[in-house]
Amino acid sequence: MKKTIAMAAVAIAISFGSISCKKKISDADLSTAATTAISAYAGTSVEVKEGVAHLSGEFASDADKQAAVDALKKVAGVKDVMDMATVKAAEVVQTVAAVDPAVQKKVTDALKDFPTVKVEVVNGELTLTGNVSSTQARKIKESVDALKVGKVNFNYTVK
Repeated sequence: MKKTIAMAAVAIAISFGSISCKKKISDADLSTAATTAISAYAGTSVEVKEGVAHLSGEFASDADKQAAVDALKKVAGVKDVMDMATVKAAEVVQTVAAVDPAVQKKVTDALKDFPTVKVEVVNGELTLTGNVSSTQARKIKESVDALKVGKVNFNYTVK
């Protein structure tokens, strides 16, 4: 009986000793593991302090950001994740308004007496090109302005 109690006491002492001697993972080791976990996301970084991962940087989407947070939570030894990252703002696509073909036809008809002038749409704007005299340039400008078609680029050469 004394041997059994002594053995039990030794077993309990060894188990407490092994629990208290359990090696703690260093923040440096956690930082390395956490950085590897989010390496697929360029422009991001993670720093670990006292077992807490601090995520920063810019993600392309909310889904990418959430995936990185989830990956950090799965790193053994990380207690919590502080999300300080941002999501890149969506780019606004500006459309260039095309010139109505009817407007282009109207201007072409108004300039039929000036065969050296071409009416084109360049970068979404009505543009006049060619070679004209100063008198013709004045008449062309008056004719086009009278049509009230909006912005017109007069890119012709006056000789």
